Amino acid sequence: MSLNLSNHDARRIFLAKQGLSRPPGRALGKAGLLELVNELGFVQVDSIATVERAHHHILFARAQTYRREHLTALAERDGELFEHWTHDAAIIPSAFYGYWKHRFAHARENLAERWRSWHENGFEQSVDHVLARITTEGPLMARHFEAEERTPGGWWNWHPAKTALEYLWRTGRLAIAGRDGFQKVYDLSERVIPARHYGSEVTREDFIEWACASALERLGFATHGEIAAFWDLVSPEEARAWVAGNRERLEEVSLVTADGGRPRASFAFAGSGPLFEALPEPPARLRVLSPFDPLLRDRNRAERLFGFSYRIEVFVPAEKRVYGYYVFPLMEGDRMVGRIDMKADRKAGTLDVRKLWLEPGVRASAGRLERLDGELARMARFAGVESVRYLDGWRT
Repeated sequence: MSLNLSNHDARRIFLAKQGLSRPPGRALGKAGLLELVNELGFVQVDSIATVERAHHHILFARAQTYRREHLTALAERDGELFEHWTHDAAIIPSAFYGYWKHRFAHARENLAERWRSWHENGFEQSVDHVLARITTEGPLMARHFEAEERTPGGWWNWHPAKTALEYLWRTGRLAIAGRDGFQKVYDLSERVIPARHYGSEVTREDFIEWACASALERLGFATHGEIAAFWDLVSPEEARAWVAGNRERLEEVSLVTADGGRPRASFAFAGSGPLFEALPEPPARLRVLSPFDPLLRDRNRAERLFGFSYRIEVFVPAEKRVYGYYVFPLMEGDRMVGRIDMKADRKAGTLDVRKLWLEPGVRASAGRLERLDGELARMARFAGVESVRYLDGWRT
């Protein structure tokens, strides 16, 4: 038996699963924030602060009473969140730490040889030296080692201690105890992760079951490739085998894509139909999303569901960019309606709007522009600036 979903229902389900269907003005305390991060699974971390850093923006888009200090407390004081890798650096519930030990093991098998090649001699000595200093001295940052070994350049030319710090973090020996500005503060994992999480162990079989089942729960419906890509913990082949071995727990889903093409075959947990029907419609208001919002992280899935082709152009040469360096998606109700190029000018105290692009068929009606004004005013307050400034030529 197959569950048939219209494109509207597929969008509604995914938005609800991604925490975007609750009223964004609802109260969100520290406990509610931890629950939200658990529901999402992870929140991507990125250093770019054109308006606000990605992790803060992702959470603000879902609850505009979000407070940054609650996230800091959960990660740096309470130990309920930790930083590590999914498809990229992310904030993750510490309750998942036992599963991440399988990622640590994979990193130990695959990173050492590749990273050793960056420094022809002394990689192991650097690892031992860094570990010994942190064990003895406590939390340290990369800059605490720079006086010993300074090498100019970017991440591709890390000094040996920086390489060792990242290797020890990726392989689980070190954890991020906090950040100074945006610089990582490293400490021994057992001094950062609470004992109840640090000591947890799971078998490989239980790890794959959790990685696949928890991904499907957060996606609502998915192909085996989408299941594998959610956490980036298991391979597509492992996800395919999990689907094949759990067909009695799953049902096929046929969903209509945004372009009205051939229905897309996916899977959901058996009996999901009534649960999907009960999920609410998202609020009708217009919202600015982070370029790293998990709703859009899987670009192909986002294009199939929303008909929205979105790429981050940070690493695209300026002359080849279609839109701009850091352009924000715009969501209204269950639709992606455009994108906006804006930047917080903190010296001037303004949120500067450089350019607005609406999607084909989306009108710049007075009501829509009024809703955009309201959202940009909220974004300005969140970014800590006083007003919104529309620059010449902002309307395309």
